[in-house]
Amino acid sequence: MGLRVVFAEDNFLVREGTSALLAVTEDVELVASVGSPDELLRAVADHAPDAVLTDIRMPPTHTSEGITAAKRIRDDHPGVGVLVLSQYVEADYAFALLSGGAAGLGYLLKERISQVEELVHALHEVARGGSVLDPKVVERLLQRTSGRPASPLDDLGDRERAVLAEMACGATNAAIARRLFLSERAVEKAINTLFAKLGLGEEREGHRRVLAVLAYLRAEGQLSAG
Repeated sequence: MGLRVVFAEDNFLVREGTSALLAVTEDVELVASVGSPDELLRAVADHAPDAVLTDIRMPPTHTSEGITAAKRIRDDHPGVGVLVLSQYVEADYAFALLSGGAAGLGYLLKERISQVEELVHALHEVARGGSVLDPKVVERLLQRTSGRPASPLDDLGDRERAVLAEMACGATNAAIARRLFLSERAVEKAINTLFAKLGLGEEREGHRRVLAVLAYLRAEGQLSAG
């Protein structure tokens, strides 16, 4: 039996197309496909899935209903991972989703739906309590370095910034080493250094990778900490 997933998307054609894709994807069992936040919450209660895949913008206001539903699911069903999808790079939404606790939550762009292996990997990651942040969100944030107040990110070297971007994509140390042509020991050293520079203590070990990116979000000045 594969990873049990509930999918929520209000656009009928997108919902049907993605549902068909998930239905034939190895390692995934689509147990429900719904079109509204209320239906999503009922489906989670009825089916007790391993993970939820949901659009952010759904009825009635088509703003951030998916984020609200994600947080409620994590509160009411802490064993269910939630991966939210957005059409565009919206850093405020990513921050709103993860700032209250990153465990079991993820934020991806909708274009990742076509990259099935990456999508399934992200669903597995949130289902086991990990965190995922779309690499394009990370890339956009790491490019915005001019015209802002000084921040702890200013102390990061080029290697540490590159490692930070890979970490936020959910890459393991071994994967980071391959992508950046480094040894795993060099990656571990860079990670420990950037954690220290960002003030991320040992008590946050399980989710410091995403918390490091959230530190960058706060440092940009465009996002609040609340």
